[in-house]
Amino acid sequence: MGMSGGLHLILVDSDLRRRARISHSLAGNQVHVEPFEDVSELIAHWPRDGLILAHDDGSIIGRLIEHMGRSGNWLPLVAFAEAPSTRQVVGAMQSGVLDYIDWPFDGDGLAQALEAAEERGRTLTNAKRREAMARSRIERLSTREREVLSGVASGLSNELIARQLGISPRTVEIHRANMLNKIEANHTSEAIRLAIEASLLG
Repeated sequence: MGMSGGLHLILVDSDLRRRARISHSLAGNQVHVEPFEDVSELIAHWPRDGLILAHDDGSIIGRLIEHMGRSGNWLPLVAFAEAPSTRQVVGAMQSGVLDYIDWPFDGDGLAQALEAAEERGRTLTNAKRREAMARSRIERLSTREREVLSGVASGLSNELIARQLGISPRTVEIHRANMLNKIEANHTSEAIRLAIEASLLG
């Protein structure tokens, strides 16, 4: 997508004047800004692609990360705030934010930061998207089915899993069949890949 074809920027900020200033400062940088007042409005019209620039007001970032994790529709996310504390920045970065920018910012600097974030985001987004999709499939499993999947992914036989969980090998087989069915995996190796992508193991 790159800047040459223009960047699609999704701006989430409850402050109307700041939204207008940011849109205006980016106007000359081939950036198409789509402003949203709050997260609910954005979730209702979730875009297929683009980069999200969100004001870190204490709740917006958390809600965006939670929605993307749940839905599997992951978009690269850059946060900004006026004089953010180190704790605020670290917290946002740990939750999955790609970059953190101090407000106020100038259009050129911002455009460059967004371009860099978009590049990094493309790689990360695919991984995050896969992880979120895998997670949503793994979440369909009961605790017992998850334990069986964990045993399978660790290379244990049905007998060993049965012994570990204190159930019969036949029950393990039933759980295995249900588990594959629920996560729509055709074979065990696919189930293991999903478990790894969902960060179930590690």
